[in-house]
Amino acid sequence: MVTIRADEICKIIRERIEQYNTEVKIVNTGTVLQVGDGIACIYGLNEVMASELVEFEEGTIGIVLNLESKNVGVVLMGDGLMIQEGSSVKATGRIAQIPVSEAHLGRAANKRLHKFKY
Repeated sequence: MVTIRADEICKIIRERIEQYNTEVKIVNTGTVLQVGDGIACIYGLNEVMASELVEFEEGTIGIVLNLESKNVGVVLMGDGLMIQEGSSVKATGRIAQIPVSEAHLGRAANKRLHKFKY
Protein backbone atom coordinates (compact mmCIF):
# COMPACT_ATOMS: atom_id res chain seq x y z
CA MET A 1 0.00 0.00 0.00
CA VAL A 2 1.28 3.47 -0.96
CA THR A 3 1.15 6.19 1.66
CA ILE A 4 0.91 9.83 0.68
CA ARG A 5 2.72 12.23 2.91
CA ALA A 6 1.55 15.82 3.22
CA ASP A 7 5.09 17.23 3.27
CA GLU A 8 5.91 15.56 -0.08
CA ILE A 9 2.79 16.97 -1.67
CA CYS A 10 3.59 20.46 -0.33
CA LYS A 11 7.14 20.20 -1.69
CA ILE A 12 5.89 19.23 -5.17
CA ILE A 13 3.31 22.04 -5.19
CA ARG A 14 5.93 24.63 -4.14
CA GLU A 15 8.29 23.49 -6.91
CA ARG A 16 5.54 23.77 -9.51
CA ILE A 17 4.59 27.26 -8.31
CA GLU A 18 8.23 28.42 -8.45
CA GLN A 19 8.57 27.10 -12.01
CA TYR A 20 5.34 28.73 -13.20
CA ASN A 21 5.98 31.29 -15.95
CA THR A 22 3.93 34.46 -15.39
CA GLU A 23 4.98 36.15 -18.64
CA VAL A 24 2.02 37.35 -20.69
CA LYS A 25 2.46 38.02 -24.39
CA ILE A 26 -0.06 40.34 -26.02
CA VAL A 27 -0.30 40.06 -29.80
CA ASN A 28 -1.91 42.78 -31.90
CA THR A 29 -3.87 40.92 -34.61
CA GLY A 30 -6.13 41.92 -37.46
CA THR A 31 -8.19 40.49 -40.31
CA VAL A 32 -7.78 41.04 -44.05
CA LEU A 33 -10.79 42.93 -45.47
CA GLN A 34 -9.58 42.92 -49.06
CA VAL A 35 -6.39 42.29 -50.99
CA GLY A 36 -5.29 43.11 -54.52
CA ASP A 37 -2.46 44.62 -56.58
CA GLY A 38 0.04 44.13 -53.76
CA ILE A 39 -2.06 46.08 -51.23
CA ALA A 40 -4.07 44.66 -48.34
CA CYS A 41 -6.72 46.46 -46.30
CA ILE A 42 -6.62 45.22 -42.69
CA TYR A 43 -9.17 45.65 -39.91
CA GLY A 44 -8.25 45.34 -36.23
CA LEU A 45 -4.61 46.42 -36.01
CA ASN A 46 -5.44 49.22 -33.58
CA GLU A 47 -1.99 49.63 -32.03
CA VAL A 48 0.04 49.41 -35.25
CA MET A 49 2.47 52.19 -36.27
CA ALA A 50 3.25 53.65 -39.68
CA SER A 51 6.06 51.72 -41.42
CA GLU A 52 5.66 48.80 -39.02
CA LEU A 53 6.19 45.31 -40.38
CA VAL A 54 3.23 42.94 -40.18
CA GLU A 55 3.13 39.20 -40.84
CA PHE A 56 0.28 37.38 -42.56
CA GLU A 57 -0.69 33.88 -41.42
CA GLU A 58 0.90 32.25 -44.50
CA GLY A 59 4.22 34.03 -43.88
CA THR A 60 4.16 37.06 -46.19
CA ILE A 61 5.55 40.26 -44.67
CA GLY A 62 3.98 43.67 -45.28
CA ILE A 63 4.67 47.30 -44.40
CA VAL A 64 1.92 49.49 -42.93
CA LEU A 65 1.63 52.71 -44.92
CA ASN A 66 -1.92 53.99 -44.60
CA LEU A 67 -3.39 54.50 -41.12
CA GLU A 68 -7.12 55.16 -41.06
CA SER A 69 -9.60 55.20 -38.18
CA LYS A 70 -11.03 51.70 -38.77
CA ASN A 71 -8.44 49.97 -40.95
CA VAL A 72 -4.87 50.14 -42.22
CA GLY A 73 -3.34 49.80 -45.67
CA VAL A 74 -0.42 47.40 -46.02
CA VAL A 75 1.99 47.01 -48.93
CA LEU A 76 2.87 43.35 -49.47
CA MET A 77 6.56 42.42 -49.64
CA GLY A 78 5.83 39.23 -51.56
CA ASP A 79 3.38 37.84 -54.08
CA GLY A 80 0.68 37.32 -51.43
CA LEU A 81 -1.16 34.79 -53.57
CA MET A 82 -2.32 32.82 -50.52
CA ILE A 83 -3.69 35.88 -48.71
CA GLN A 84 -7.49 36.00 -48.80
CA GLU A 85 -10.30 37.95 -47.19
CA GLY A 86 -10.55 36.82 -43.59
CA SER A 87 -6.86 35.85 -43.31
CA SER A 88 -5.16 36.69 -40.02
CA VAL A 89 -2.43 39.32 -39.69
CA LYS A 90 -0.23 40.08 -36.67
CA ALA A 91 1.86 43.13 -35.87
CA THR A 92 5.55 42.45 -35.25
CA GLY A 93 6.39 45.63 -33.35
CA ARG A 94 9.35 46.22 -35.69
CA ILE A 95 9.67 49.28 -37.92
CA ALA A 96 10.91 48.70 -41.50
CA GLN A 97 14.61 49.49 -41.74
CA ILE A 98 17.29 49.45 -44.40
CA PRO A 99 20.89 48.97 -43.29
CA VAL A 100 23.37 51.54 -44.60
CA SER A 101 27.10 52.05 -44.28
CA GLU A 102 29.47 54.99 -44.35
CA ALA A 103 29.62 54.63 -48.15
CA HIS A 104 26.06 56.01 -48.33
CA LEU A 105 26.79 59.20 -46.37
CA GLY A 106 26.27 62.37 -48.40
CA ARG A 107 24.45 60.66 -51.27
CA ALA A 108 20.90 61.33 -52.41
CA ALA A 109 18.94 59.26 -54.91
CA ASN A 110 17.59 61.10 -57.91
CA LYS A 111 14.15 59.62 -58.61
CA ARG A 112 14.01 60.87 -62.19
CA LEU A 113 17.40 59.56 -63.36
CA HIS A 114 17.68 56.60 -60.95
CA LYS A 115 21.30 57.54 -60.35
CA PHE A 116 23.20 58.78 -57.36
CA LYS A 117 24.28 62.39 -56.98
CA TYR A 118 27.49 63.10 -55.12
